[in-house]
Amino acid sequence: MIIFPAIDLKDGKAVRLTKGLMGSAKIYSDEPWELVGEFETMKAKWVHLVDLNGAFAGEPKNFEQIKKIRANCNVKLQLGGGIRDEESIKKMLDIGIDRIILGSIAVKDPEFVFKMAEKYPIAVGIDAIGGMVAVEGWGDVSHVKATDLAQKFKNSNIEAIICTDISQDGTLGGVNVDFTVEMARVSEKNVIASGGVKDNDDIKKLEDTDMVYGAIVGKAFYEGKVDLKALFA
Repeated sequence: MIIFPAIDLKDGKAVRLTKGLMGSAKIYSDEPWELVGEFETMKAKWVHLVDLNGAFAGEPKNFEQIKKIRANCNVKLQLGGGIRDEESIKKMLDIGIDRIILGSIAVKDPEFVFKMAEKYPIAVGIDAIGGMVAVEGWGDVSHVKATDLAQKFKNSNIEAIICTDISQDGTLGGVNVDFTVEMARVSEKNVIASGGVKDNDDIKKLEDTDMVYGAIVGKAFYEGKVDLKALFA
């Protein structure tokens, strides 16, 4: 199972939110590019990047910081947040991003995602509250069930589905293993768990299912609850 350390970008800084609320942002670094160097030293293979400003604005907003991160590491980077057209996808791939995460657009225009996945390395981000998909930086909750959306991409060329239980995200309350496993079952895709990972035991619970491709670790690392160096070792 792949561990994805997470860097969430807000106004050029690395932050973590609680339950996706922008007003809850806690700053962990003024220089996110330095963090990615730490993760690389720990032997991370991937880092998960989110442009939070972009997610709310509907277009990428932390481009210069993303470029700086890419220039200062050799790990693979997957990026989401406000990427909703082919031009933005190309722009990010051109600076060396390895995988693009499409979220809100996957609800509104799944056919677009199907087409993009034929040409580019694409993951779908499915973020849910009470089992329903949230969009626009989690500001709105749709009438689409997360499992129904995941199943829709079963026969697509997407590389992975990143599923987040928003009610757990940033709370250190424990990852929603059942939700993650169900998303893997209905989609038959590589599924990456996100939201609420609180310690190394949570990682083991996910690994023990034999159905989870990866896990995103954010606040648990920044608050000293997860020993990433030990996990990578």
